[in-house]
Amino acid sequence: MICTETRNRIRLSVAAYAYEMLDVSVMSDTEFDSLSKSLDPTFSTGNKVMDDFFSKEFKADTGMWIHKHPNLEGIKSLYKRYYKE
Repeated sequence: MICTETRNRIRLSVAAYAYEMLDVSVMSDTEFDSLSKSLDPTFSTGNKVMDDFFSKEFKADTGMWIHKHPNLEGIKSLYKRYYKE
């Protein structure tokens, strides 16, 4: 079972990708802000690469961090799978 923190990081990453790279909103600004503020970048999910990324690069007040995401192709793939028509 996937942990809540991991799931929220993925959801937020897909939303940030859509907004920053494609100028598309997949959630409201209010939902994005709320989800951003709920993340704990110090939480260890067991994925060292992603944990390091979120602890060093993630900023709750912007989505610009998505440009440095270590698995941008995976985020792009998830966007296409769930949101692209």
